[in-house]
Amino acid sequence: MKKLVDEFNVKIDKSTHTYIPDYQAFENKELLDELRTKIIQNLIDNNTQQITLEDFVKTEIDNTLEGYDLTNVERSYIYNLIDNEINGYGPITELLKDSLITEIMVNNTNEIYIELNGRVVRDDSISFINEEHIIRTIQRMIQPLGRTIDTTNPMVDARLVDGSRLNAIIPPLSLKGPILTIRKFKDDLANIEDFLRSGTLTSYMARFLDACVQAKLNIVICGGTGSGKTTLLNVLSSFIGNRERIITIEDAAELRLKQDHVISLETRLVNYEGEGEISIRDLVINSLRMRPDRIIVGEVRGKEAFDMLQAMNTGHNGSLTTMHANSPSDALNRLETMILMAGMEIPVPAIREYIENAIDIVIQVERLSDGRRKVVSICEIVGYEEDSITLKEIFGFKQTGLSESDEVIGEFVMHDYVPLVYKRIKSQGIDTLKDIFEAENES
Repeated sequence: MKKLVDEFNVKIDKSTHTYIPDYQAFENKELLDELRTKIIQNLIDNNTQQITLEDFVKTEIDNTLEGYDLTNVERSYIYNLIDNEINGYGPITELLKDSLITEIMVNNTNEIYIELNGRVVRDDSISFINEEHIIRTIQRMIQPLGRTIDTTNPMVDARLVDGSRLNAIIPPLSLKGPILTIRKFKDDLANIEDFLRSGTLTSYMARFLDACVQAKLNIVICGGTGSGKTTLLNVLSSFIGNRERIITIEDAAELRLKQDHVISLETRLVNYEGEGEISIRDLVINSLRMRPDRIIVGEVRGKEAFDMLQAMNTGHNGSLTTMHANSPSDALNRLETMILMAGMEIPVPAIREYIENAIDIVIQVERLSDGRRKVVSICEIVGYEEDSITLKEIFGFKQTGLSESDEVIGEFVMHDYVPLVYKRIKSQGIDTLKDIFEAENES
């Protein structure tokens, strides 16, 4: 069926650079939605004729619209909606195509949110017919992956063919009805220049982190959900030399390293028989037998924390990982808790000393209230005293207020402090930071 884009009355949304339906032009909006529902239901229930789907759809639409006084624009609207049902993913088809939308959240038939430019907004222009319509859309998306969702398997977490991350949960686990969340895969990877242009960090911070990665310091990136941890991890990974053997370990492969010698490992979920699970911990342990120069773990959140620290403490320098935490100190406390929950019979002081010896740099990244993401703190671990690990901030971001348009006002600060790791960086023959740390010292 030919999509009637040329006849479809659209307007350009300059904030997203996409074409969206001009719904204000439709006086019969309720009628059009009613016809859409009728056509889709008929397509599901009544296609018993031995004709092609394209011919059946055209006939069904023509028969349903017969007798209604609709404009060409309104008829095109119906045709395009049905085309999305047949050849796309229903109401969210156009959202999936929009490169500026980074996340899609379906909470109910008519409660759909998107993340656009870092902000979550409700999209009232689209809706599903009913809960079964949402479930059918989910099933269509995961069927090519060999996955299914039903009352027996009411939850699914999967990576789509294009790399996007899909999570769906339905009753009885979800009391509100089927819930669908899609974190879209970005074709255009962010790089350090993008971070500098957007004000995510300063040039001094960028150069320092570049030197830390080159000097093979062990780095943990922490932050909340959607704060940009994986994006920053991708950027830092780009600083790794091309001659190194890098092993990446993730639940769903999101890292895209461009070096020549990269081995990507991905976990495997339990099968229908409750067997076959391969965890992050399993892959971390196995990676130690694969002669890695670097180990990059997409996210540490469980028992694998101890194995990751063990790798850092046994010669696998330059390891990088991310974790959920609200601050650098909170990240270290969470690591301690993860090791204790893993059942390791190690005294708490020994665990803290283990963490202090393993990790060099902790980076905190946040999504601010105006949607922008910033590196708000870069700290180094400077020692262990009085039953706690001591952190020292090297760079930070201090928020001072909000503008009239609710944009965060603040400034980056560089503390009057020469980090201990600077000596290690210089010992590796890296002399790119002299103007940052030595010039002020001399004055």
